[in-house]
Amino acid sequence: MKKILLSAIGALLLGGSFAQTTSLLTKTCYRGAFAPAPTPMWTDNWTEWDPQNKVYPSANFTVSGNITANTTWTTGQVILLSTQCFVKNNSILTIQPGVIVLGDKSVTGAGLFVTKGSQVIANGTASQPIVFTSNQAPGQRGLGDWGGIILLGKGSNNNPNGINNVEGLPVSSDTEYGGGTSPDDNDNSGVLKYVRIEYGGYVYQPNKEINGLTLGAVGRNTTIDFVQVSYSNDDAFEWFGGAVNCRHLVAYRCLDDDFDTDNGFHGTVQFCLGVRDPQISDNPSVSTSEAFESDNDPNGTTADPNTNAIFSNITDIGPLRGVLTATYASGFRRGARIRRNSSLRIINSILMDHATRAVFIDGNLSEANAAGTSSNTLVFKNNILAGYGQKATESQTASTAFNATINAWVAAYNDTLKLSSNILTTPYNYTAPDYRPAPGSIAMSGASFTDVIIAATSSTVVPNVAASIGNGSVCIGFPTGTLTPYTFTASSTIDPGYCSLSWSSPVGLNISSTTAINPTFTVSTLGTFVATLSVTHQNSAKTVTVSITTYTCADVAVRANAANVSEINLFPNPSNDNVVLNVNAQALSLVSVNIYDMTGKLVAAPVQNQILNSGANQYQINTKDLHNGIYFVTLQSGNSKETVKLVVNH
Repeated sequence: MKKILLSAIGALLLGGSFAQTTSLLTKTCYRGAFAPAPTPMWTDNWTEWDPQNKVYPSANFTVSGNITANTTWTTGQVILLSTQCFVKNNSILTIQPGVIVLGDKSVTGAGLFVTKGSQVIANGTASQPIVFTSNQAPGQRGLGDWGGIILLGKGSNNNPNGINNVEGLPVSSDTEYGGGTSPDDNDNSGVLKYVRIEYGGYVYQPNKEINGLTLGAVGRNTTIDFVQVSYSNDDAFEWFGGAVNCRHLVAYRCLDDDFDTDNGFHGTVQFCLGVRDPQISDNPSVSTSEAFESDNDPNGTTADPNTNAIFSNITDIGPLRGVLTATYASGFRRGARIRRNSSLRIINSILMDHATRAVFIDGNLSEANAAGTSSNTLVFKNNILAGYGQKATESQTASTAFNATINAWVAAYNDTLKLSSNILTTPYNYTAPDYRPAPGSIAMSGASFTDVIIAATSSTVVPNVAASIGNGSVCIGFPTGTLTPYTFTASSTIDPGYCSLSWSSPVGLNISSTTAINPTFTVSTLGTFVATLSVTHQNSAKTVTVSITTYTCADVAVRANAANVSEINLFPNPSNDNVVLNVNAQALSLVSVNIYDMTGKLVAAPVQNQILNSGANQYQINTKDLHNGIYFVTLQSGNSKETVKLVVNH
């Protein structure tokens, strides 16, 4: 539901130019929230897909007042949050990994509210997430059992005088957000990382609920990463101005909108999942339920800063869930409703299975933004729109001229599909989902960050690539003397998230697959062969070369041959760190060179089973690890052994 918040007294609108966030999006090749297999889903381990039946321990500590000084909730504590708890007076609430906070349903709107200047440091881990949930027993939990989490900052927003108050709560400094006429978009409200928020969204007044996570003018030095909001009684996430950058968000089976942006929010949000329950939507007489709902402000003015946040790599699954004829709650509508002069930017995302249409550009000002005729530019590109229905009562209320071109405008920049099959792996299994692209899916590629507005906020990540083939050199033709093919497997490591890879190899070095990470190679001729592994990432590439040298092995007879050495010496001798062993042989053989100390103990074996050609041969021997003293170097070939004394003097 779109919130019309209580405005501070005064009518002075913030003017001037507000810079777009400096946070960099991570470039990908895939569209949607998840990289293709075998890369794991980033939701693994810390999310909960069945919070209704999750068994949580009983509370062992009760919070019944405000937090006015630095406080820590420690690992092992189960907190009963039995109040509208304000973290205030510039204090810091630290919540350690694994803490569970139970919102008390019996207390009016019990919730955690972090006021301007204060912070919450809820830094969980994938194995020990921090959980905020209802205190009701499994099977008895419901939407709106408690209030949720509110973060209030000093960032810029387009409310009059740059100040506003969260609706439903009393107007006071504790419910105020925004930096006024001197906003600080680098403000820091703390950390929410590996956090679950379940069954929040208390109705404080009629049609005035708060969300699972409400962000009022929160600054970009705040960390919002790996946060799941489930069964919220209103929106999952709602931003009112501010420049905070968020990543890895999950909106799961909530009532109203998954991602709601208002009042000049201009951060970046990347890697998000939205999943709807067909039977859970808002009352359409109050609000319609969308994946995205976005306003510049409740009146659709041109007030600065404009709502122009960038959302990239979003996967949002609506109520149809693969069945165009599915029945669903009456409040469901579109994948994205962009209205009231918003210039929201949605790229590289998947909006599928929504009730009426994938995207709805609502109102003349938003139409102008989409058409690029305004100073604010709405961007909706490189998205996959699939499985959306069309209600008879749904109509495009845009102007006639824009209405005539809206479908062409969407199709020009996005993939539009009627069916949503074969896009994701198993997206409709609530308890064991796989939201990664299906094999061969169009979601595996097609992302782009080259739009002029988006490019400045995007970073190129060049993956680390390492590879080897064989052991670098190998003899072929032993024991028969014929050049029997030699087969070996490559050993490669590549950072996850790459787009594609390609091997190339010269004639004589055959390869089983040019697109496998570790293909099999076969070589049956003599020489040095260089193979190339090229890995591409979004707008970047890295190439490594690896080589293998083949030489003829001696046959059984040669292996048994004595070298018939006519000369052997070491130079220089005494040696410092290196010495050359010179050997003149009269026959082809295989040799080994060992070094022994004065007691007869083997101290080094620099040459083992290498070819000794007829004629002059040289072997480099490293002696820097040998202590000063006298050693004996032996050359063994067949049944013959030659020994020469070595003096080491560093």
